[in-house]
Amino acid sequence: MRFLLCLLIHLLHIPTKAFPSPQLRNHHSFNWDTTDSLIAFGDSYTYVQGTLGHVNSTFIGDLQNLVFTSSQLLSDLIVQNQIGTAEGGPNWVQYLTQCGLKPGLTKLKECKVQLWDFAFGGADVSEEFTPLHHNYTVSLEKQVEQFLDYGDPVLSTFLDKSKALVTSWIGINDIGDSAKYNVSFPGFYDKLQARHFEFIDSIYARGYKNFLLMNLPPLNRRPGLVFSPNPSVNATMIQWWNSALQSHATAFSNSHSDVEVMVFDVNKVLNGVLDEAEKWGFKNTTGYCTAYNQPDILTDPGKYGCLPQKEYFWFNTGHLTWRTHEVLTGFLREFLEGRGKSENSSVQDME
Repeated sequence: MRFLLCLLIHLLHIPTKAFPSPQLRNHHSFNWDTTDSLIAFGDSYTYVQGTLGHVNSTFIGDLQNLVFTSSQLLSDLIVQNQIGTAEGGPNWVQYLTQCGLKPGLTKLKECKVQLWDFAFGGADVSEEFTPLHHNYTVSLEKQVEQFLDYGDPVLSTFLDKSKALVTSWIGINDIGDSAKYNVSFPGFYDKLQARHFEFIDSIYARGYKNFLLMNLPPLNRRPGLVFSPNPSVNATMIQWWNSALQSHATAFSNSHSDVEVMVFDVNKVLNGVLDEAEKWGFKNTTGYCTAYNQPDILTDPGKYGCLPQKEYFWFNTGHLTWRTHEVLTGFLREFLEGRGKSENSSVQDME
């Protein structure tokens, strides 16, 4: 009895700090206003042409030429012209950063927000799941490998990683390339996203804390599919992909308390734009100008029986016009600017 009494007295005198109270996870705080670099991965919706890149495909290198030196990366220039992207003009990463918007050549280090773009036109997540479009195509897996081996060692010498935003927009090719597979698509997409986030985790391991992920646009409403009774890609498939992305983003955020993971709902935004197309100046949302690749299409569209390019939502059967990218980026910028003021969870889609 005396022993129990002494033990009780002893416990009452243990400092309270011996029993720490539960702590709320304090996620890294993202602030778009202080962001000074964007590191991009993805496919033709994201790549920008570089003077050292594969033509119509990338900023630097290709699968046969993944290696580059520090001087090559730092001397590479963004090429902005009619074929500098897959959109007939600037794309969303250029509108967002204001880097490489002007026609001609742009030095990245002269941009207020530097754009380091490792995306490659025609890319899928990994060759393990879908075949390469060409023998020079750089999948997302290889883009990240290229970045970790050759890009990050250079950028780490001058970039403030706490002010860098890493973005990935992938899946446009994956969902189309696998459309005829005899698989359970929800499970298949989940496997693809699991691999996607392995790549994100490897970038995080290098000290990057801010991640922006873009979900799939309404590909089911693109020319050739919008009026099809049996489209190869439908809204349900896109929803499955986007749900898998959101699920893995939430899991990644929950297991990494020092990161900011943002999912931007491209699908919701662009469906809304399509539904109110005239509000945004679009006069054609179901077709495209078949002469989109003619050198004088921007100055004389009537010659080909076309509207001005800015009045088309779709650039061709698979891509958005530069104007659509511009409209999309307006919503994205508002979303990012609001993140620094938000007290919500680290993972958030566009409301």
